[in-house]
Amino acid sequence: MPIDPDRTGPSRPSDVEPEVRESLSRGEIASVNLAESLAVEFHVLLFHACPSIGEPAIERMAGAAGEGITKRMRLAAELLLGRFGPGVIDDLAGHASDTVRGWACTMIGLVPDHSLGERLDAIRPLADDAHYGVREWAWMGVRPHIVDDPTNAIALLTPWTASHRAWLRRFAVESTRPRGVWCAHVAELKADPAPGLPLLEPLRADPEKYVQDAVANWLNDAGKTNPDWVLALTGRWLDESDTKATRRIVNRARRNL
Repeated sequence: MPIDPDRTGPSRPSDVEPEVRESLSRGEIASVNLAESLAVEFHVLLFHACPSIGEPAIERMAGAAGEGITKRMRLAAELLLGRFGPGVIDDLAGHASDTVRGWACTMIGLVPDHSLGERLDAIRPLADDAHYGVREWAWMGVRPHIVDDPTNAIALLTPWTASHRAWLRRFAVESTRPRGVWCAHVAELKADPAPGLPLLEPLRADPEKYVQDAVANWLNDAGKTNPDWVLALTGRWLDESDTKATRRIVNRARRNL
């Protein structure tokens, strides 16, 4: 479910029009930008998405209105898992609201006793979601498990780099960044980024800027602790693949070196 091309959102949540805020909070439409997603009233959305969740859960969600969005996403996922179990994830993953689909992403990360492979299989459709926000919640949802087992994550995600879907290729890189944003760091890759090469090498000349940016950001992360490694790698890439795409990746990867 893509973003509505006929609507542009304001720059601040407080400027979201009341009728748009109501539709967002009722789960009738998807947000078009970050300001709109921050304007969603989670307790209202929780009721409309899952009215049988019960009043105590709605009250807990309402009481968290002042918390940051990542904390509210986690609380919503915990409440949904506690009430319905993981069987509800598939239903939420097809909801019109990008926030509800984001809850599904977060739930996939929270389901107990699943292997990393099972989580990646479950998150794959959401990693390929038409809404940019859902794609962000997808990698953030499974990021803690990638941090815990980066070697296995790289092995499982390497085949994704051959996908014809740019969003999946991007996910393979974005989810494994040594540092990333709003997330825990991968200590092993900060110390030695070389194990990430199976993800990076196939994408060094990717035609999609969305993927190019992810590769460059991965290398920019690595360059903060291993600048010589990044310089050597990107120098070799220019020698072996002197394309417009590779040059763009290299320039962005070296921006802080």
